[in-house]
Amino acid sequence: MDIRRLLLAVILPPAAIMNKEAGTIMLTGLLTLLGWLPGVVFALFLIYQEQRQCEAKA
Repeated sequence: MDIRRLLLAVILPPAAIMNKEAGTIMLTGLLTLLGWLPGVVFALFLIYQEQRQCEAKA
């Protein structure tokens, strides 16, 4: 996994998933505004999910 994206997910969750669709970024921003931890968990989940999809293709 890319350590930079993981650190960015902890510091600023919406910025860590900028390669996703606009709705996903907005949802992450909303979760971050409601509470920092839900935004971080969702961003880490999306990064983990993307990593598993890349591994499945290889």
